[in-house]
Amino acid sequence: MQAGLKLIQLLPINDTTATKTWLDSYPYAAISIFALHPIYLDVWALSNTEKARHLLQTLEPHRRHLNELETVDYEAVMEAKWKIIHALYPEEKDKTFASTAYIDFFKDNQSWLVPYACFCHLRDKRGSVDFNKWPENQFSSVLAAALENSAADALGVYYYIQFHLHLQLKAAVKFAHQHQVVLKGDIAIGVYKNSVDVWKDPELFHTEAQAGAPPDDFTLSGQNWGFPTYNWQQMKARGYDWWRSRLQHMETYFDATRIDHILGFFRIWSIPVTAVEGILGYFQPAIPVSEAELRAAGVHFPLSRLYEPYIHLTELKETFADSIDQIASTFLDDLEEGCFQFKTAFDSQRKVQEYFDGLEKSTYNKWLLQALLSLHANVVLLKDEQHPGAYHFRFNMQFTSAFKRLNNAVKDQLNNCYHDYFFIRQNQLWKNEAMEKLPAIKNASNMLICGEDLGFTPNSVPEVMHNLGLLGLYVQRMPKQLGQGAEDLSSVPYLSVVSPSTHDTSSIRGWWLGLNRHQAQTFYNEILHQPGDAPGGQDLPGWLGKMIIETHLSSPAMWSIFLLQDLLNMNDSLHIPSADNEQINHPENPRQYWRYRMNVTLEQLMELTAFNQSLMELVRSYGR
Repeated sequence: MQAGLKLIQLLPINDTTATKTWLDSYPYAAISIFALHPIYLDVWALSNTEKARHLLQTLEPHRRHLNELETVDYEAVMEAKWKIIHALYPEEKDKTFASTAYIDFFKDNQSWLVPYACFCHLRDKRGSVDFNKWPENQFSSVLAAALENSAADALGVYYYIQFHLHLQLKAAVKFAHQHQVVLKGDIAIGVYKNSVDVWKDPELFHTEAQAGAPPDDFTLSGQNWGFPTYNWQQMKARGYDWWRSRLQHMETYFDATRIDHILGFFRIWSIPVTAVEGILGYFQPAIPVSEAELRAAGVHFPLSRLYEPYIHLTELKETFADSIDQIASTFLDDLEEGCFQFKTAFDSQRKVQEYFDGLEKSTYNKWLLQALLSLHANVVLLKDEQHPGAYHFRFNMQFTSAFKRLNNAVKDQLNNCYHDYFFIRQNQLWKNEAMEKLPAIKNASNMLICGEDLGFTPNSVPEVMHNLGLLGLYVQRMPKQLGQGAEDLSSVPYLSVVSPSTHDTSSIRGWWLGLNRHQAQTFYNEILHQPGDAPGGQDLPGWLGKMIIETHLSSPAMWSIFLLQDLLNMNDSLHIPSADNEQINHPENPRQYWRYRMNVTLEQLMELTAFNQSLMELVRSYGR
């Protein structure tokens, strides 16, 4: 791998011919395949039988229609492809399963392939992905054998699909390598609670908790991803085989890989299942605050005042105004001295959410739901349910009325404890955790590992990443140093990846349009070092987008990655009407799924001769 090679990040696409032609135009490029999903199975190339050709011909108008949509219609795509697969499988299964290539594939992958097929079959048979409701609520070799005997084809069709996905991806890898293209994959930090991984190895997960992230400038109530957290003691007891096998399998296809939220190997943001918002989580592992420490800080009243929602008549009047009596009588019980507590039926965020799930999705109900969730989060401390007498500080507790209504002496002492809790006492623990896990996992493969290390970052992260040879991520608008307006890319370390945007953020254009005048002016003068007034107007000029990209290309980082949206936006004529539609993922919304598609086809992109030539010259001018 060439040390100076940079990555162009693309989304998966279906047009194989166009892809090959496009790659021929860009030797020395590298593609980051961010998400692979069975819907990208190229079923149009699976078979050459007469029956298959006829079926594909009848579906050709539908295929064209789906490819012409502005966003991906997953349900329609899946329905069409399953129709084809169910027609092809009976025709081809015997020949496929007798082939040497398939036999070798099955032998190498049966440890995950068999449980996956069993899970999919039972999911469809039981009509639910929640395996806790199945009679077969745990995988075993006995169960697999029984299913193989009773539903051979129900499992076999999944073997067949995964085999062809493997063949097609390997063909893409071979072609890419022939054209000096490096492929970079992606490993998510978490798995779904109702996934085959949790079904097969429940001891490796804490299903009573949910992984997420603390509040930041983008999500003030934190993020709740809904994934179970890891039981690292069990992971370690098994030699981290679950994680190591993931890396080893990725190496079959990729030269490098990105580990999503690598901070989770230092500590994970753990949210009780009774909570809805990430704000009610805390880091695990963590050294908690004891009752003795709190008493020494001047807390001489019942600790429940700090860990139970503080609901006072004053706040209720400010929030609910004329509706206070009706809302209080429905959700709250009176306490003494103008205070209230939630009724038992609503004494957790989850219970409140479930109540509103059964109501009309009106604007008023959405507002009321959020107001009640916020009341639940009006606490200073969070009880550690696994360790009685241990407490964790609620993130940003200083902004709650529960904290503001304390006397100044107690607030000062709690602030000191808060700073120690988050910024001092955990440092060595979190470093030790990372150094225990990451070497064993990293050494499972020879891939170059990039770690997404954005967010609330432990002090030891740069040191650990450097010592292990892991590339860190620098996103210009998300500086790692508190108080900075943007990252100074001229001083990032060589072992890093720089990017102006990610799949989790708006594009450069969307970000620029969201800045106020002062922010835009400061960035223009202090980061881009341009004199005079920053450009105004209702859009990002293409020349300014290009200038921002150049700050990344000129950085000392080993790799720079750009969303295709950002590259296209260097040309004013390629802007789409709404910059909001350029964002791929909204991490604050776990129910949203990726539907972004390029606003130009590959065929159209290849015809943009002047744009392509300009991009090539730009990359070469910086030695990339």
